[in-house]
Amino acid sequence: MTLILVLAGAVAFAFACKRPIKSCPLAFYALAATLDVLFVVGSFAGLPPMLYDALFLLLHKCTLATALFAVVMYIGVFARDSRVATYLRPIRAELSIMAWLLSLGHMAIYLSTGLPQTNVAVALALALALFALLVVLGVTSFNVVKKRMKKETWKRVQLLAYPFWGLVYVHLLLMLVPSALRGGAPAQMAVVVYSVVFVGYAVLRIRRAAVDRRKEESGRVGDAVQNPA
Repeated sequence: MTLILVLAGAVAFAFACKRPIKSCPLAFYALAATLDVLFVVGSFAGLPPMLYDALFLLLHKCTLATALFAVVMYIGVFARDSRVATYLRPIRAELSIMAWLLSLGHMAIYLSTGLPQTNVAVALALALALFALLVVLGVTSFNVVKKRMKKETWKRVQLLAYPFWGLVYVHLLLMLVPSALRGGAPAQMAVVVYSVVFVGYAVLRIRRAAVDRRKEESGRVGDAVQNPA
């Protein structure tokens, strides 16, 4: 239930805060970084229990970052001229950067406190791959970096978001499935919710690509008919 609420909250946040995010993104980046610092400090030192519990809930398992990444990815399943895409695409990069920053706290604790005892080699390789992709995608999401890159190069780099998203799902399953198989109800619910989110995205994104391709081909045919050689 918590996961569903965080996902719903991320969607509501994106819609409600579109204008302030676009007008002053640095304030939101600073907020994300502050939450990371508080979480890391609280993991090794003392923080008020209520504050640390909230940070633990949102950041320890990367719940909030994953929810924001989900919003970023799902924007791509809507047609470019749809109301959702038209409204949220202008802040897609900013949402991505916020999610990236929030995930760094999780990665810092995850890599510093040790990996699960099962599938250690797989977990380590996956964590390092995700970290590398996070760095590349996060850095290239900033406008100052984007403007210095060739347009085609930037687009190719951003395609790494797809393997990144897939690896996030594998990472989550690796962490959750053992507990789910032992009968842990929260883990079982998390596996179901994440599977709906990730598999649902894959289905919808493939459908969107197919629809866009048909429209493009139809447009080419129409141009050929109107302007025969």
